[in-house]
Amino acid sequence: MFSMFAQAPEVPHAAQPAAAFNPGEVILEHVSNSSHDQALIHLPPVFGIDFSVTKHVFMLWLVAALIFVTVTALVRRYVRQQRLVPSGAGTLLEIAVGFVRDGIVRPNVGRKWTDAYTPLLLTFFLFILGANVIGLVPIFDVLALLDHYVIHSGEHSFLQRLIHGGATATGNFNVTAGLAVISFFAIIIAGTRAHGFVQHWVNLVPAGMAWPIYIILIPIEIISMFVKPFALTMRLAANMTGGHIAILAITSFIFIFAERVSAGFGMGVGLFGSVPLSVAVSGLELIVVLVQAYVFTLLTAVFIGMAIHAHH
Repeated sequence: MFSMFAQAPEVPHAAQPAAAFNPGEVILEHVSNSSHDQALIHLPPVFGIDFSVTKHVFMLWLVAALIFVTVTALVRRYVRQQRLVPSGAGTLLEIAVGFVRDGIVRPNVGRKWTDAYTPLLLTFFLFILGANVIGLVPIFDVLALLDHYVIHSGEHSFLQRLIHGGATATGNFNVTAGLAVISFFAIIIAGTRAHGFVQHWVNLVPAGMAWPIYIILIPIEIISMFVKPFALTMRLAANMTGGHIAILAITSFIFIFAERVSAGFGMGVGLFGSVPLSVAVSGLELIVVLVQAYVFTLLTAVFIGMAIHAHH
């Protein structure tokens, strides 16, 4: 909300008309902050691909680093203590591991392959959950407050580029597409390990059917191979982006009514409308962050299990 206040129109100067508040522009800056002009670190393009570090890339690295450091520290402390039952934060990690292994992986891929695919699916679950949760924390808005009242950094400083807008790693379709591509190859590898390379592709369609049916069935199954990762990509990114857009759109009512009617009316809309609705949507987002991590992990486990147990 502070970022939106910063971009709201100021009191007009006698010689300069005030710029109208543009909610669409503000919302897009908060959810799509990936342009070259807004990059944190500018790098030259390679083969036409821009490798500049945007805020989404920064958040991707930040989440991956936090998950790696946290899990490594908890596991090492558990090993050093040589205790059969972990304590503190280690208990939460054990719950997550047991939930993914016993509730997601084992029922879908089978006991024989549980230990083989639990690390991959657990990584999916922890990374997506961590990215979703961190995306709800107003890290950059707190930095913006500190910069506005304490630091006073320059207009073109690194901090100014960092606090511009917001970012959720899993709200970026490139990130979710990367996760889906890993799932795509994991499915193929799982089927190949279980049945062999040739038999895996033969298992795409059931045996013993009349040959004219295969003319229709084979193209459908090939298309479904690519539909699965596409569905994983769109579901996760769209759900995470949609929640943030809803909150920002509701908050924009404050500035729209303040500009079109009066400042007092805008404050009233915020106090009795925007703020309660934003809190309610944020509460739903707390459920969504867990559900989306679970759904992505579950569907990947189901697809891997389908490749392994093709006869079912």
